[in-house]
Amino acid sequence: MNCEEYAAWARRLNPIDDALFKKMAEDMDFCQEIIRVVLGDPDLQVIELKNQDTVQNLQGRSVILDARCVDHLGNHITVEVQKSDKDDHQRRIRYNSSCVTANITDPGSNFKDVPTLYAIYISANDFFGKGKTTYHIDRILRETGDVVDNGFYEIYVNARIKDGSPTAELMDIFIQDDTYDEKQFPATSRRKRQFKEGQEEFQEMSSVMDEFKEYVITLDRRQLILAMYHDGEITLHTACKRLNLSEEEFLALEAQE
Repeated sequence: MNCEEYAAWARRLNPIDDALFKKMAEDMDFCQEIIRVVLGDPDLQVIELKNQDTVQNLQGRSVILDARCVDHLGNHITVEVQKSDKDDHQRRIRYNSSCVTANITDPGSNFKDVPTLYAIYISANDFFGKGKTTYHIDRILRETGDVVDNGFYEIYVNARIKDGSPTAELMDIFIQDDTYDEKQFPATSRRKRQFKEGQEEFQEMSSVMDEFKEYVITLDRRQLILAMYHDGEITLHTACKRLNLSEEEFLALEAQE
């Protein structure tokens, strides 16, 4: 793929697409702007950013987060973007957030010292189907209706619903090709314009495209081997060997499919 083809490909992408978002999320101002808007806190300061952060759990299965930030109060904030609907979004957040919590908590610390974690999940569609741009998941005492706090906050944002909120207006930039708002969302608009229009950024995106093509090849091979195993054409041992997975990892993958 030559430079012109890369440029044409990049122009078709928007921040809702993982390939573009993970490059845009290398910029701290961009991540800070998203978090400020979604949390409704214009004074929030991001002091640490880890882009494409890989988190391991005790079983060895890694979680790759689009962005993990720490704010000026020491709160940890993860941001994930998911365009596809082929996922159990809530269980994904549950799993990923548990891995993050385990990794950011010092061994031997008291439970009261477990860091506060905000999980922001941005999807293309309103998978809750309740007609809101933003959904906050609270822990409720069922018997009394009281909200209780354990330091973990789930916030789901979708780009489908237009309710006139600042978050909905931000989502327009995430999904619409030529939509920018330098006045209200300067960091997001600047970063998006760089990668969709800037020549130097096209070169950066070319490496992302190569990674994406490799991912597609890997995904197709994985699905083929799973199908062969399901049809009884290969044994569990052979399937695991071909995918370089343990039996436990393979069976977990099969369950997800």
